[in-house]
Amino acid sequence: MVQSKAEDVDGYLAEIPQERREALGRLRQMCRQELEGFVEVMAYGMPAYERNGVGEVAFASQKNYISFYLLRTDVREAFAERLAGCDMGKACLRFRKPENIDFDLVRDLLRATAAGPGAVVRDLLRATAAGPGAVC
Repeated sequence: MVQSKAEDVDGYLAEIPQERREALGRLRQMCRQELEGFVEVMAYGMPAYERNGVGEVAFASQKNYISFYLLRTDVREAFAERLAGCDMGKACLRFRKPENIDFDLVRDLLRATAAGPGAVVRDLLRATAAGPGAVC
């Protein structure tokens, strides 16, 4: 998907391919449930979740996969063993098919993120006008 121009997450979900809508809707539901105190926003054309104005989690429907952006370096380091076998960029998990999303892992990552503030990959986001897509 080309970077979305949707103004809100409902609009974003409405424009993604039908075959990915259920999985992305479930990711959204999990984010909203687990990330208490976070604000849901559109950032860099994708749904993102901010705490105190800082994005810590995002997800997107890309051309060849679904991305789950985990911008907390401390959480990624804590889960390094579980993430080792995953298709992972600098800050994102890539799922080639919606049915391959490991929702148990995603829930655990969200819970760890919600547990408290930590180190965020801000410099990677600022380094490019493309936003988080460049870290995937």
